Amino acid sequence: MSIHSEHVDVSVHQGLGLIRLNRPDKLNALMPDMVEAVHSSLRAWRYNGDVKAIALLGEGPRGFSAGGDLQNFRRALLAGEAEQMLGILAAEFELAAAVQTYPKPVVSFMTGVTMGAGFGIASAASVRIVTPDSRLAMPEVRVGYVPDVGGSLWLGRAPGRIGEHLALTGDSIGAGDAVEFGLADFCIAQDAVEEVLSSIADLCALPGQDLAMGLQIMHGVPQHSELNVQRAWIDEAYAGSDVAEILAKLDASPWPAAAEAAERIRANSPIACETALQLVRESRAEDELRGALEREHRAASYVMDTPDVVEGIRALLVDKDKAPRWSVPRADDVDTDRIARMLEPQDDELGLWDDGEEGGW
Repeated sequence: MSIHSEHVDVSVHQGLGLIRLNRPDKLNALMPDMVEAVHSSLRAWRYNGDVKAIALLGEGPRGFSAGGDLQNFRRALLAGEAEQMLGILAAEFELAAAVQTYPKPVVSFMTGVTMGAGFGIASAASVRIVTPDSRLAMPEVRVGYVPDVGGSLWLGRAPGRIGEHLALTGDSIGAGDAVEFGLADFCIAQDAVEEVLSSIADLCALPGQDLAMGLQIMHGVPQHSELNVQRAWIDEAYAGSDVAEILAKLDASPWPAAAEAAERIRANSPIACETALQLVRESRAEDELRGALEREHRAASYVMDTPDVVEGIRALLVDKDKAPRWSVPRADDVDTDRIARMLEPQDDELGLWDDGEEGGW
């Protein structure tokens, strides 16, 4: 069996379903046709006994996926197509749900740049593998947007206040930090991807095998966590009740890295930062992907109704002046109560997950 679309290569080899994002010139940034191709492949293999496991990979040396295509995002908003954009986002959310609930092992290779929607989808896999060059992030607040595609849940599951730190700064982390904070399962050598793919096929052929443990024993290599030594000031400062209080705590911290983090947060959209903070905390309290995705979809609609997303993408990717003019310039001026109300469960939920798949939503 072989399925092919313009930007996704799909095939089966020795019982392993291979899905490779193939848009390397755009760092495998996701387009709607790519999301549908991946989801269609998962549907096709769901009851195919010849396919024992799935592998998600990115083509090219730069990374798995940079996430959604921000240029197209901006063009859609400028054209007044916010509703269509919400539909595109819903498809990405449904794909993350399908990956997490898939009845067969799904192994994601979070090589190189793995950010935004790419990080969210890869994180939903049952086995998440990084390499020494991996850079993982949910950097959406830098363009006035918020973590989505399950990103708030994966950050919320990180220990202490690491999730808040990564959500508000938009910082990326390497392989060692990803494994240390539970955002990846283990690291393999840079050139070991093909060997691991062969091992997946071999292990799936053996009954009663723990795939993640077997792969880690065979191919795992240790990595050093750089951020873990800073947990003291991170857990203290990010315990603040809102972004304004967190910034005050960072300003008062004697750690130079805390002041640097405060500077990065102040450069981001205050509305997006406050929304991201509450998303991560709500997901941590609930710890369930469906609820996280529903909240993220409401949050996406909320921030897209401000000028900040268009402005943030302009400043970062169009004019590249890195000087966005946010609609609310300071964290102290953000209406935190309004954001909290927006994130509360709605009587008429969006019904994103009714795709008719057994075991799906």
